Amino acid sequence: MKTISCMNIGEDILYSYGGEIRQYKKGELIYREGDHALYYFQIVNGKVKLNNYDEEGKEFIHNIFGGKQSFGDSLLFLDKFYPTNAVCIGPSEIIRVPKEQFLKLIKTEPKFSLEMNACLSQRLYFKAIMLQSMASLNPASRLTGLLDYLKSYHDDSCGSCFQVELTRQQIANLVGLRVETVIRALKKMGKEGYITIENRKIIY
Repeated sequence: MKTISCMNIGEDILYSYGGEIRQYKKGELIYREGDHALYYFQIVNGKVKLNNYDEEGKEFIHNIFGGKQSFGDSLLFLDKFYPTNAVCIGPSEIIRVPKEQFLKLIKTEPKFSLEMNACLSQRLYFKAIMLQSMASLNPASRLTGLLDYLKSYHDDSCGSCFQVELTRQQIANLVGLRVETVIRALKKMGKEGYITIENRKIIY
């Protein structure tokens, strides 16, 4: 299935609707869990993770985004608070457009409204697939569901070239397995050709 790098609107268009580019340092917060959604965010370069923490302080990473990707879009259509933090994991440049201006943009430019619908629909689809795989007792099935979900946010035109940015421990937290189980399952998946491991990086 062709994936959609949600969203990727031309920078000139974003600027024409009041967009401004902002510089962020590694570890800097873009927004906090509990904040109101006031802007559309699109990454020019750098990387951003969406995360939160449980009562014991354990980090839960929901996703990682890179250049020409947007994040937090769905909250622009709801009167709800962000359920996660957005944190830069490296120096980043991000364009932000005020909510009202962004809504005006997609009303004025119907093609972006259609792309947004396709983007959100795809996210819901792969989220459902991932949740279904989490019910499996087979570690490989859980990992495949997670990898498919993460890859769905990236362009797959190059085939099996998606590099997973998560550590083994972060993957274990996401799929509800012990890190030792994840390591064994990944090694087995590598031997069977489902993934490639290069310099400890997972390629899917």
